[in-house]
Amino acid sequence: MWSGSAEAPATARIALLAPSLQPSERRVAEAIAGDVEAAIERTAQQTADLVGVGRASVTRTAQSLGYDGYPQLRVALARETVPGGQQIADAHTDRTMLGSLRSAVDRFAGRLSRSVSALTEEDLQEFVRVIADSQRLLIAANGLSSPLGLDFAMRLLSSGRPAEYISDTIGQQIAAKQLGPGSACLVISGSGANRASLEVMTAARASGATVLLITSFAHSPAAQHADNALVVVPITDSFRDELVHTSRAALMLLTESIVGLLVERQGESARAAQSATLSVVSRSLTD
Repeated sequence: MWSGSAEAPATARIALLAPSLQPSERRVAEAIAGDVEAAIERTAQQTADLVGVGRASVTRTAQSLGYDGYPQLRVALARETVPGGQQIADAHTDRTMLGSLRSAVDRFAGRLSRSVSALTEEDLQEFVRVIADSQRLLIAANGLSSPLGLDFAMRLLSSGRPAEYISDTIGQQIAAKQLGPGSACLVISGSGANRASLEVMTAARASGATVLLITSFAHSPAAQHADNALVVVPITDSFRDELVHTSRAALMLLTESIVGLLVERQGESARAAQSATLSVVSRSLTD
């Protein structure tokens, strides 16, 4: 069931919840996401006939996405489309390599604004507070999310918030077990299903530490283990696309923005740390 922001668009909710829906509901959700314009025009029964499920499955899908029923879901889809009923589409049609690149960038830009649509002010404030106030902060990220973990730890350090980043998965678990109350473990996992990251979360929770998560899927195993999860809507269309294309751009944008929010919260001490960082960076540059 949807528990994110009430302002989140319908397609964003589908992207976040589809992996955790029942098989029949997932088929309905994927059919809707695959052709939003057609879904707006179809009744619940027409959608059920198209997908090959009962009408009750269509209603349950809408309710799982946070709507009273399918009519309310259709209204939400209509609101999401741009004036005139046309969805944002790729503007470039040339098939050159440069044309494909431009289309990819346009597609990304068109979806970027929805990436944080599921976040709430309360969750974000608490997330930043825990980062700021924890005695120790362990950053854990594995697989294709690993570069984000290292980047995030470095950015936090430059803002005056020391954070531990360990690339070895066993080392992560050892560190997590030693955190204890008053400390925090922040995990970055696009899929929310990385086994090594889940083991780190379990170890951190057993130690009494607060477990934070940045992920792309609301009902992933990792989300169930977190005390506070910031769920970023995938730029790609589905869980399958997330596994195949593995874009972490939206997650990186969030981590960079969180550092900015932390600097605002910490005020002069964070700005002094950033100034010291720039001094070190400047000395490392050469003509």
